[in-house]
Amino acid sequence: MHIIVVERKTHFRYRNPGCLVLNNREFITRPDLVQAKRAKIINLSKDYSYLGYGYYCSLLAEARSQKVIPSVKTILELRERSIYSHMLPELDELLRQQVKKLVMLPTAPFAINVFFGRTDDLRFPDLARRVFDEFRAPMLRLNISPEDGWHIASIRPMSLGDLKPDQEEFFEHALESYTRSSWRTPKAKPAAKYSLAILHNPTDALPPSDKRTLQKFIRIGEQMGVDVELVEKKDYSELAEYDALFIRETTALDHHTFRFAKKAENEGMAVIDDPTSILRCTNKVYLAELLKANKIPTPKTVVLDNRGIEAIEQEIPYPVILKIPDGSFSRGIVKAENRQQLQDAAAQLLRESDVILAQEYLYTDFDWRIGILRGQAIYACQYFMSRGHWQVVKHADSGRFTEGGLRTLPIEEAPAEVVDLALKAAGLIGNGLYGVDLKQTAKGVVVIEVNDNPSINQGEEDAILKDDLYRRIIQEFILRLELRPGMQEAGTAAPAIAPAATPAGGAPSPAQIAAQVAAKVSAEVAAKIAAEVSSQVTQAIIGAARPYGIDADKAEREQPALPLPLSRK
Repeated sequence: MHIIVVERKTHFRYRNPGCLVLNNREFITRPDLVQAKRAKIINLSKDYSYLGYGYYCSLLAEARSQKVIPSVKTILELRERSIYSHMLPELDELLRQQVKKLVMLPTAPFAINVFFGRTDDLRFPDLARRVFDEFRAPMLRLNISPEDGWHIASIRPMSLGDLKPDQEEFFEHALESYTRSSWRTPKAKPAAKYSLAILHNPTDALPPSDKRTLQKFIRIGEQMGVDVELVEKKDYSELAEYDALFIRETTALDHHTFRFAKKAENEGMAVIDDPTSILRCTNKVYLAELLKANKIPTPKTVVLDNRGIEAIEQEIPYPVILKIPDGSFSRGIVKAENRQQLQDAAAQLLRESDVILAQEYLYTDFDWRIGILRGQAIYACQYFMSRGHWQVVKHADSGRFTEGGLRTLPIEEAPAEVVDLALKAAGLIGNGLYGVDLKQTAKGVVVIEVNDNPSINQGEEDAILKDDLYRRIIQEFILRLELRPGMQEAGTAAPAIAPAATPAGGAPSPAQIAAQVAAKVSAEVAAKIAAEVSSQVTQAIIGAARPYGIDADKAEREQPALPLPLSRK
């Protein structure tokens, strides 16, 4: 639910289906008026000055564990250009790129108005979205200057009173678009407690989850009180509107998937894959060193650059497997049968990366994949090599590919040494969702790699657990959200640890205990701060000895100016 906060209700002249409109005094002094636990606050106060009404509305929204735009951080950043100047070079470059594309170049300074990431200046839609990504404020004005090359001279918050008559309709459409997700909930359905964004790429030929599987996540989420929505790269600016992020797109460090993960983490969202897991898994050089340092058995592996090729023969017998650090789905992997093939393949891969991996070749009919969530194995699969090929996925020069078969087994039927080694390897990465690839050879079990976004497809990895696999994953998001600091004080009890998150024997793991203790301590501190701030602000507004209730429009017309701000230094 969206709550719109304004200076006076009479200032808000727009349709607001599903939204509650409050004046800033009501919002500050009457927290009971906002009943929704996960309310999203749109602060349209006239003034965001430090210690002013608008400032306190955002401050108290954050103290009450509500999402608010603009945040206090954004308000403070926008006070002076010197504070946000480090963010401008990238925005200025985008501005200049868009100016170059114009048929008629501007000759004088001008302004661009941005409403919820949209602008009525059709020349600069990309710039408007990017600015909103960086400064999440409802209404912004960019002052553009041609001096010393086109650049943003300043960024200033706007208020409803700044709107010109011909901008009213555009602002209303932008507001409606921004809040429309709250209005789509059918009356017959209870409101979802949390919202989960699933990042996917509809054009990906080898996605971690196909379209049918993504729809299954949506259906299971609805049953569990979680509103699951599919998002794409273009939805980056709206990511903070969700409570959690699940990445179902092939990840890489120099890629928007990593930026999504970082932004979600910075926004305090529950996120899988988290940035640390992406960092540790997607670069095979890092992963190889991590496994070696922790004595996890792997095929013999050597890190090399263009000066180490000749020495490989002394370390690893032919055939030799060469890998680029950030390949996936069998891409960027080459098998060399002799010195000439080794030199040719290495030269090709070293054009993409200064460092590559050379690895011992171990052929098996299939690779084991153990799916692990929060330190517990949840599925076991055998991925068979593509027919007539040495990899699970065979890529042709034409871009086409073929895959081998797949068999899913109950965890208890997988070899214990395979599962145990997978758990040890995944434990080095984190407590998220991982797929550990292993080979079972005559010399023992070895780890090939750890995947941070393993495949989950309907009829394949879920063949044993069925719908329960999806429930366990969504329950993990719920658990992470419930354990955030301040949730208990907001009236939400932390849930019991989900079955998939509890180690054998029923005792919580050290990581679970630490998370619960940290959440409790952080929540207690946050509650004390919120109570003190709310008390001080309320007393300053209504007077310690003069409590009163705010009575709709009469209060707006007749009440004298309140004593806020307390001070402005």
